[in-house]
Amino acid sequence: MGAVGGVGQTGAVTERNVLGGNLEPCGTEPMTGFFRDGCCNTQGDPRVVHTVCAVVTAEFLAHQASIGNDLATPRPEYGFSGLRPGDPWCVTAPNWLRAHHDGAAAPVRLAATNASVLRLVPLEVLREHAVDVPTDLSGLDD
Repeated sequence: MGAVGGVGQTGAVTERNVLGGNLEPCGTEPMTGFFRDGCCNTQGDPRVVHTVCAVVTAEFLAHQASIGNDLATPRPEYGFSGLRPGDPWCVTAPNWLRAHHDGAAAPVRLAATNASVLRLVPLEVLREHAVDVPTDLSGLDD
């Protein structure tokens, strides 16, 4: 599928979020995103799956460590200070979905979660964990 969205004024692809709008930044402290640009974008590469903007919790971090994805331990050699509960982070869709199935899903910022996630995770599931639900849902497609 590649990037979901159109081409902006600069020629860059404008990726879409799961609500159909422009993809919003996820977080910059710490700097997140596969491309370390603060966004859960794919830059048109369907292999990039760091597309769920999660607000990590202690439970989610423990779950990720239990499946071999230690997000809490600092890795200074990669410029990674380790995550703490409350940090926003672009996590992989498969790992977030596994946490959901295991009862440890982190809250999700829908406006900063890439629409490509919908190939794997239904919008209804993401909405169950949303922390940025719009007050008017009438314009959203299911």
